[in-house]
Amino acid sequence: MYKTLLIEERDGALEVTFNRPEVHNAFNDELIAEAIDVFRDCGKRDVRAIVLRGSGPNFCAGADLNWMSRMVGYTRDENVRDASQLAKMYAVMNECKLPVIGRIQGAAIGGGVGLVAICDIAIASPESKFGLSEVKLGILPAVISPYVIAKIGASHARALFLTGERFDAERALRIGLVHRVATDLDAALAEVLAQIKTSGPEAVRECKKLVEHVASHDLMDSIPYTIEAIATRRTSAEGQAGMNAFLKKEKAPWASGK
Repeated sequence: MYKTLLIEERDGALEVTFNRPEVHNAFNDELIAEAIDVFRDCGKRDVRAIVLRGSGPNFCAGADLNWMSRMVGYTRDENVRDASQLAKMYAVMNECKLPVIGRIQGAAIGGGVGLVAICDIAIASPESKFGLSEVKLGILPAVISPYVIAKIGASHARALFLTGERFDAERALRIGLVHRVATDLDAALAEVLAQIKTSGPEAVRECKKLVEHVASHDLMDSIPYTIEAIATRRTSAEGQAGMNAFLKKEKAPWASGK
């Protein structure tokens, strides 16, 4: 169905694989359009999570060189149109209703770091390398900046945006870009998926909304939302089933297979 992506449902998750290993899974117009198409409807699928991964030795090298070469001759209006489509891809991925788990191996550079930043849970191999190298080309990590800054904070963003330096998995873990460094990525991924499967499917989706709302509003605006959110969940069918199962010392329906 897609030329640049591999899509497979497995073990209750939808695996979305960037499949351009010959260019280190760098994205171009076609990949951007296909990613938008997949993630726009991901919430309608009967799966518990999305796994984002790259084929071959690297996760994603950012923008394709051939794609970038065309931008050199673009007018400002053409650049605005091009950047708008890229921004749409990140926004749609970030707004996915399902948890997005990143399986990060090898290099994640430039826009690849942006992909790591939109992941709700990112697991990296010890050998993985990261870099926000746009400044080396005289440009900016502009489109990905809302997601990267939200993930690592302004202080780390300043240091990494301004230098364009490469950094390793341990630093990525320390600054919050990734959540776990694991030698066996598949085993670590299986553990995360197992944890998600024991959580209420609706509650997981609502948690994503909760984090987004609280992070983007001040305290006094957040409090009414949190009160309504917990009241709604407690009286929901899923919340009732989960709490009753807990009181009876039973497994919740979604964890017991009922």
